Amino acid sequence: MGEDVYRDSGVGRDIFDRAEAATGLDIRKLAFEGPEEWLNRTDFAQPAIFTVSAALLETLRSLLSPAQVEAIRPAFLAGLSLGEYTALYAAGAMDFETGVKLVARRGELMQQAATAVPSGMVSVMGMDEGQARQLCESAGQGQVLTCANFNCPGQIVLSGEKEACLRAAEQAERFGATRAVPLKVAGAFHSEIMAPAAEQFAETLADVEFNEPTAGVIANVAAAPYASAGEIKHKLLAQLTSPVRWAESMEYLLAQGPQRPYEIGPGRVLAGLMRRIDRQTTVVSVNSLAAVRGLAAQSN
Repeated sequence: MGEDVYRDSGVGRDIFDRAEAATGLDIRKLAFEGPEEWLNRTDFAQPAIFTVSAALLETLRSLLSPAQVEAIRPAFLAGLSLGEYTALYAAGAMDFETGVKLVARRGELMQQAATAVPSGMVSVMGMDEGQARQLCESAGQGQVLTCANFNCPGQIVLSGEKEACLRAAEQAERFGATRAVPLKVAGAFHSEIMAPAAEQFAETLADVEFNEPTAGVIANVAAAPYASAGEIKHKLLAQLTSPVRWAESMEYLLAQGPQRPYEIGPGRVLAGLMRRIDRQTTVVSVNSLAAVRGLAAQSN
């Protein structure tokens, strides 16, 4: 991911170089080559994904005049889990070096917490929140198992100890699920298993001063915009151990009036989720240099 931006965009190349200087990680190798088992580690995946997203964003900005940038300035920004950091960066709440250092440290601490307790996540389809919570109660059997992501109607991700996740996958159909899929992730994100990571990450955030965002940034844990920069630290910490309310976040945005949403970053996962949230809303995926240039051309 992102190799085309690094190869053919000076601005994109600069973002990668700055990321490597700030983190000491070989971001290019991770993003361009993997291997997959490395990118399944959250300590490597987080800074790589953040860097690719920022490179796409800054390349787009470089191709537009100041007037064009102003014309497509977003009213709201949002990102799922790690993506919330990208949204805060895009809104000017922090500079790039601060952002990539934060996500690298976040990933490192989350990986440590995941390694300490064998854990994982399982996506269940066809269930509502009440059914998912009943499944967690049944399959947990005294172990950690909780709802971690409310992604879209009919898709909820459970997070917890490895054995509890396996039991949840086995029992899911009895509680109304049409399908259950264990996910290739490092551990039980957005659950109490991440509490040690949150405790240590609080020390990192203590030294960071966030700027007031230039647009409304949706907090995952509240499904509503931050009221001020003063809320950012608290809600980023809460996000580590609390569920991501993505479907509610998108419903909030849709309720604000006509939307023209863009997904900037590798892949098109959020566009797929939006099709399940509101079929009338089409998300434009800006996930390659060609897509960036196409969007810039439309703005001219």
